[in-house]
Amino acid sequence: MLLGLHLSFAAPAATGIRLPNPSEAQRVIVEHAKREYPQDYSMQQYTVNAQMAAYQYMRTARDREVLAIALREYPTDFTMQKFTYDQQLAAKTYMRSAKDQQVLAIALREYPSDFTMQKFTYDQQAVAKHYMTSVEDKALKRFAITQYPGDFLMQKFTYDQQWAAKAFMQSLANSESKARAKTEYPNDYLMQKFLYTNQNSGP
Repeated sequence: MLLGLHLSFAAPAATGIRLPNPSEAQRVIVEHAKREYPQDYSMQQYTVNAQMAAYQYMRTARDREVLAIALREYPTDFTMQKFTYDQQLAAKTYMRSAKDQQVLAIALREYPSDFTMQKFTYDQQAVAKHYMTSVEDKALKRFAITQYPGDFLMQKFTYDQQWAAKAFMQSLANSESKARAKTEYPNDYLMQKFLYTNQNSGP
């Protein structure tokens, strides 16, 4: 048998989710190995062994929802299927333990069918939400929340930008261009800074 393959696997645990049968998997794996390492038989063999071990693993995958994600992302790469399956499964388990329903809703809304991105988003949003509870400038906090009522990460980004712009504007000496910027954008320090800078950038 080509490259020493010996295939004997049970039927997929997740019925309805299609993995190739052993003979088709063998063909795909060998072609992939030869394409990746056309002049290196030892690397071909290594690749085949790694792919076959991953294929065997994927045949035992139990979570149909996660399996579908892995197959969709890497239909012909079994090592990447396994990597994706393990990551997604761990993230799915993590998300089941998520406590903050407000933050959870954001993660689910943004990535309804990707558990790793749900986890990434949940963690980022949770950190940003905690940050927003600690900020001291209440006016800037209200401005950020008004701009992005359903996104803590953007609230944090907006608050930080506004805080830096406010510090910049407060450091300036009083002038006509500063007064004009404050009049046009009384609650938006970033736009104040933008307008002031444009007015004083020269001809």
